[in-house]
Amino acid sequence: MDPTPSRHIVERQSRMLNFRVEYRQRSIEVVLEDASTVGDIKTILETELQVPVSKMQLKGWKSGDVSDSTVLQSLHLPKNNSLYVLTPDIAPLASTSQSSAQQGSSSQNYLLVISHREAQRDYSLNFPASKTIQEITLAASGISYPCHHLTVCRRSSPALTKLPLCLLQCTDVHMVSDSEDDFEDAPEFGVDESEIFGMGSSSCQKSPMMPEDSENEGDALLHFTAEFSRRYGDCHPVFYIGSLEAASQEAFYGKARDRKLLAIYLHNDESVLGNVFCSQMMCADSIVSYLSQNFITWAWDVTKEANKARLLTMCTRHFGSVVAQTIRTYKTDQFPLLLIVMGKRTSNEVLNVIQGNTTVDELMMRLMGAMEIFSAQQQEDIKDEDEREAREMVKREQDEAYRLSLEADRKKREAQEREEAEQVRQERIRKEQEEEREAIRLSLEQALPPEPKEDDGEPISKLRIRTPSGEFLERRFLGSCKLQVLFDFVASKGYPSDEFKLLTTFPRRNITQLDPAWSLLEAKLFPQETLFLEAKE
Repeated sequence: MDPTPSRHIVERQSRMLNFRVEYRQRSIEVVLEDASTVGDIKTILETELQVPVSKMQLKGWKSGDVSDSTVLQSLHLPKNNSLYVLTPDIAPLASTSQSSAQQGSSSQNYLLVISHREAQRDYSLNFPASKTIQEITLAASGISYPCHHLTVCRRSSPALTKLPLCLLQCTDVHMVSDSEDDFEDAPEFGVDESEIFGMGSSSCQKSPMMPEDSENEGDALLHFTAEFSRRYGDCHPVFYIGSLEAASQEAFYGKARDRKLLAIYLHNDESVLGNVFCSQMMCADSIVSYLSQNFITWAWDVTKEANKARLLTMCTRHFGSVVAQTIRTYKTDQFPLLLIVMGKRTSNEVLNVIQGNTTVDELMMRLMGAMEIFSAQQQEDIKDEDEREAREMVKREQDEAYRLSLEADRKKREAQEREEAEQVRQERIRKEQEEEREAIRLSLEQALPPEPKEDDGEPISKLRIRTPSGEFLERRFLGSCKLQVLFDFVASKGYPSDEFKLLTTFPRRNITQLDPAWSLLEAKLFPQETLFLEAKE
C-alpha cells in the first residue's frame, strides 16, 4: 500500500464572459473565458477593427488599474460587460491603399477635409463610397482615397449682392477640390451646404430648436427634443425635461451613491460645427450610452439672443457669474458647447467645457476624464455620507434608548402613582367603613337595655362569650330578652352578625341562624351558657 497520501485536485469551472465593445460606429461582440487576459481581447479586436494593439485604449473597466496582462478573473466581472475602444492617435478613418478606392466597393469610407477660407478652419466629414456628387459616386469620382482635401469660399459675383442675405448664404458657396474637378453641389453629399459649413441656411429652412417665446422651460425642452429627433434621429442622449434647477437637483442632491454629473448641451444653429457635432458626436452609440449611464443631460438653444440671455440668467443663479461669463466668451463658431458640471458640498463646479471641434474619441476621453474626477469625489462623499449616517444611526439609537428609558420611567411612575392612589382610596374606604361600623356599634350600644341585676326577681341568664382573640365578654340578660338583643350586644363589641356567627360549645349550635325574635329561654340559653364567636367564611 502506498503510504503517500493521495492529493485531490479540484479544477475550477471556467466562466464565459461576454463583452460588447463599441468603436466609433461599430459594435463588436467578444466571448472569452475568464482565464484570458485583457491583451487577448485586444488581439481579437485588432483582427476585427484593423487597429494595432499598440494604438488601442480599451476603456470601461470598473477597476481603475487594468493592463494587457491583467487576468479577467481577477477583475470579478459580471457575465455581460460593455467596453469602449479609443484610438486618439488614429484619424477618424482607417487608412488603406489609395488604389483600393477605384474598386468601387461600397464598404469603403472617404474622409473629406474641407477648408473654410474665411473662417480659417478645417472640417472633417466621413462619407461612404456610395455617396454621390451629382450623379457620380465618390468611388468613381476620381478623388483621392481614403482622404481628400476640399476648399470652400464665396463666389465674387456682383449679381448676388442684390439677393437677400439669407439667400446669399444658401447659394453663394463654391467648393474647390484639390484634384482637377470642382464640386459645386454640396447637397449631393446628402448634407446641405450650410449644414456642413455653417453658412446660415438653417434659419431659412429649419424650424428653430427652441421657440423664443416659450414661458415654461419644460415646454421649451420638449420642443428641443422633438426637433433634435427630427433632424438627427431618435438615437441621441435622453435630454432632461424640466428646468435647469430641477436637473441640478436630480444630479447633485440625492444620496451620494445616486448622484451623477450634469452635462449641459448648448446648441447654436448659426455655428459651422452644429450639425456635424450633433450627427456624429451626440448621436454616436458609445456617447449616447455613456451619457445615459453616467450623466443627467440638459440642453438649451442659444441661437436666439433672448434664449441666450435667459440661459445666462439661469447659470448665474445656479452656478455663479463666472460660468455665465465663461459662456459669453465663446464665439458662435465655437459652439456647440458641452459643459460638464459636478455638484460639490458648497458650490457647483464646471469640470470641463467641450467645444464642437472635437472627435468621438476625444469627446469620450474627456467625458471619461470628468467621470474619473467625479468618481473620486463621489467615493469621498459616499464615505462621508456613510460615516454621517452611522453617527446619526448611533444618535437615533441613543435617542430611542433614552426615549424608551423615559417611557419606562414614566410608566413606572404612573404605576406607582396609581398604586399610591389606590392605597389612599382603600385607606379612605377602610376608614369610612370603620367609622360606619363604629357609628353602628355606638348606636347599638346605646340602644341596648340596661344590664339587669341579679336580685331583680326575674329569670336572669348569665352568658359568657369567647371572642376570636381569646377574650371573654360577660353579661346578664333577662330570660325573656330576645336573641336580637344578644346579637346587638355582640355587634356593639365589634362583632356584627353578618361577619361572625355565635356558637354554643356542646352541643354545637349556630345561634345566629335562630329566629332573632326568640327569647333566651326559648333558645335554651338559660340560666347560663358559654358561647364563642367565629368569623364567617
